[in-house]
Amino acid sequence: MLSGLSLVIVTAVAFQNPAQTANGFRVPDRAVPAPTRSLSPETRGDIMMARKMYREAIDTYREAPQNSAVIQNKIGIAYHQLTELELAKKQYERSIKLDPKYAEAINNLGTIYYARKSYRRAINEYKKAIKMMPNMATFVGNLGTAYFARKKFKEAALMYQEAIRLDPNVFDQSSNVGTTLQERSVEDRARFHYIMAKTYAKAGENDRALLYIRKALEEGFKDRQKFHTDPEFSALQSNTEFKQLMATEQRVL
Repeated sequence: MLSGLSLVIVTAVAFQNPAQTANGFRVPDRAVPAPTRSLSPETRGDIMMARKMYREAIDTYREAPQNSAVIQNKIGIAYHQLTELELAKKQYERSIKLDPKYAEAINNLGTIYYARKSYRRAINEYKKAIKMMPNMATFVGNLGTAYFARKKFKEAALMYQEAIRLDPNVFDQSSNVGTTLQERSVEDRARFHYIMAKTYAKAGENDRALLYIRKALEEGFKDRQKFHTDPEFSALQSNTEFKQLMATEQRVL
């Protein structure tokens, strides 16, 4: 069982120099250098976030103008990474107060409610964020995970399908910088991986589908027959790797 805080900061584009990235973080190209006073507090804070120096990042962000919704959101993320959820929540709320249409902060507030198992409230926040940015795959994926937590598996699957349609790589992203949090904490990992396998298989992403089939079996998914009978897996039946997976008894992790 996996529980507790498990999230990823999502970046939309690669590092640029010295311009601001699409999701709000400024980071230099190539290696992450030591912060210098010639850079703005926000840029120095971004560098510290990339180096996982979250306390130092908070202090540095506080040197920047505090009337910025982006800065307040970034401070919230730093607290979030330190698992200081109440302080993170306050920062997200400050960010939203400064800019009620700042979808990233609304999504991140949803991850606070999710971490506290207030799934209904998380769903409400994710829906608000999606209404403002309907093409943001991360928000849609987070909504799916909140539905999954409430055992609304059909709704979860639909959201995962939509997230993958928007961005096939949405569940593969991982970064130490960014302004958007992606929730990856689930308790029933075997079922989660089974649903993800179906989702990728339906999208024609066979390599990813096979990866999640393997994960589902390793997590103890019992009903192997579903991989033969569910129509989403029909295209995999003649696949050599699929046949090997079905023929091999996986060691449950």
